[in-house]
Amino acid sequence: MAQAGCHAIAARLDVDIFASQMQTIAQSLAYAQALGLERLDAQLLCLHALGKSAQQRAWLVAHNGDAIDAATQAVLEAYFVRRLAAEPLAYITGQQEFYGLGLRVDARVLVPRADTETLVDWALEVLQGLGCTGARVMDLGTGSGAIALALKHARAQLDVHAVDMSGDALAVAQANAQSLGLEVAFAQGAWLTGVRTQFHVIVSNPPYIAQGDAHLAALRHEPLSALTSGSDGLDAIRSIIAQAGAHLYPGGWLLLEHGYDQASAVRALLHSAGLQHVQSRRDLAGIERCSGAQAEMSR
Repeated sequence: MAQAGCHAIAARLDVDIFASQMQTIAQSLAYAQALGLERLDAQLLCLHALGKSAQQRAWLVAHNGDAIDAATQAVLEAYFVRRLAAEPLAYITGQQEFYGLGLRVDARVLVPRADTETLVDWALEVLQGLGCTGARVMDLGTGSGAIALALKHARAQLDVHAVDMSGDALAVAQANAQSLGLEVAFAQGAWLTGVRTQFHVIVSNPPYIAQGDAHLAALRHEPLSALTSGSDGLDAIRSIIAQAGAHLYPGGWLLLEHGYDQASAVRALLHSAGLQHVQSRRDLAGIERCSGAQAEMSR
């Protein structure tokens, strides 16, 4: 479906007109906006096509009269077509920043969102409170490895583990770990099934969108298995909460990201599992983005 959308958009573009409108950087940016692209997206795509970093937007202004050769024009045309078809910018450039780390991403994994940094902040806070220098942490459904790698980068002494059901996703995560020089123990598996170790903190940004949710149309380029989880979106969260108690050290924490309207339901599940100090955290938009709880101090 996504490929068909790209073909339909490309068919509407007259290649000769396209080329004539993109002979300089300024013309390319203006033409992209005329097509309906956001200015920032156009700038980032232009920088990527020219081999520049996303931090060099000022360079575009200083060189807006520079000529663009035919080969680069063709690359930009392809980029614009893909973005007009609502493909995530990160998939086109192959890059996404998360918690100060430059991650490589593609259609095998979800694009890491800034909202998820709330989960990393909370995990680092509870780890500090536990006061365990070499604390063991598990990231469930790691995807690109964003959460696990952010935690390891922030606190190098952590013993960080991460699992994902998708071998393709693990390949992306492992490549990111290698590129960043961060040591994380990756494994393939379904949440905590088969895991025999206990952890001081378990974190997860699992699938939490209900099947058939209208929001899925805007996410059609991303892997569906990493997005949806049952009729109410809570199946994965139920499984994780049911398994987590046996895998937490006394006083350990389970922290979960969830949908904008699921905090109350997730808190109820945490209470039902017998966990303590159940609470939620808000993201920068003021939305209850994460909920978590602590295992009993002694069992």
